[in-house]
Amino acid sequence: MLNPMQNPETSSRENPARKFSTRAKKKPRPSPGKSLATIPVQAPTANSVSHLTREQIDAIGRELDALRARVVADLGDRDARHIRGVVSVARSAAIAGRTLLMFGFTPVSFGLGVIALSTAKILENMEIGHNVMHGQYDWMNDPTLDSRTYEWDNVCDASQWRHYHNYEHHTFTNVLGKDRDVGYGLIRVSEQQYWHPRHLFQPFSNVLLALLFQWGVGVHDMDPVRHLAGGGDAEEFGRKWKQFKSKAARQLFKDYVLFPLLAPWNAPRVFLGNLAANTVRNVWTNVVIFCGHFPDGTRVFTEQEVAGETRGDWYLRQMLGSANIEGGSWFHVMTGHLSHQIEHHLFPDIPAHRYPEIAVRVKALCETYAIPYNTGSFWQQYGSVLGRIVRLALPSQEPPPAAKMA
Repeated sequence: MLNPMQNPETSSRENPARKFSTRAKKKPRPSPGKSLATIPVQAPTANSVSHLTREQIDAIGRELDALRARVVADLGDRDARHIRGVVSVARSAAIAGRTLLMFGFTPVSFGLGVIALSTAKILENMEIGHNVMHGQYDWMNDPTLDSRTYEWDNVCDASQWRHYHNYEHHTFTNVLGKDRDVGYGLIRVSEQQYWHPRHLFQPFSNVLLALLFQWGVGVHDMDPVRHLAGGGDAEEFGRKWKQFKSKAARQLFKDYVLFPLLAPWNAPRVFLGNLAANTVRNVWTNVVIFCGHFPDGTRVFTEQEVAGETRGDWYLRQMLGSANIEGGSWFHVMTGHLSHQIEHHLFPDIPAHRYPEIAVRVKALCETYAIPYNTGSFWQQYGSVLGRIVRLALPSQEPPPAAKMA
């Protein structure tokens, strides 16, 4: 079988976990002042890793490399059956949902139609689209599961998502000023971010972002705030804006024109059902992503900390900046296995359904080296996120020196 990670188009640019394969050998060992283990930024006791030595951090990197290699060597039919099975379930749910919306007449059939269509959209966006576009199934050489050509069912252009998510977010995870996913430019999620008067409204901004999440994701790569402030490349913005408009128009036509017209006797019902399903998908995706990035205990980092980062440092940053959500197997599938955000950040291009078994090894590694492993129930993690958003809507009493980060 081909090595699943040798696809030349799925490069380290899109799979940052591999970008350090030779870096530690080519660069001088970073000074202690630049190690993640010795610069406490937020300085909470639970996140302290100052006890780790350089040798231990390097050993962590080697152990996680070895874990990755074992999983990659084992990829095969089980993984192909999983993703194709999820694709089949998503398609069946979409057919069932649209049939109930188009041909039903009762409130019960409407509710069941919305549930089925919401399930289809969630599965397509999270367990299928998100993971396929990470290159998790490129090794199958299946053109329908190719990360370079896959286009998902929301208004965000896939090529733009692959740039800002696969490259920017997964390379610079939680690095202030580099990872624009830290609060999505709207929400203050760390005391190290400047406080602005607009943050007073962020409990309400958060609700709006959740309801319209696909639109926020859709314009994210363009960085419209920066463009309006006179920054960035105007030509590039224009090109991306054109891509976004084209993709958004196709989505709006499909959900709110085509399908209602296919059932003229039930057009308003179909329109409202599609709107409800998209809203459910938006809110669920937002909640899952926020639970994996912003609960109490997750860290953000400065550019100073990640300068000269080795592979072990990079792995350590992923673990300290992420959080997991506990639940059953179906729950994990409905989150796209982003309920294992720690493992996803460590190995973004390994098939996500492997994360639960990988998590056992990662958690044991964290226990061995006394590294925090942030995990909790859904309500524990999301309650923590909401509390953080409300708390940080107000200016910090004594902002740390690093607060001069955007």
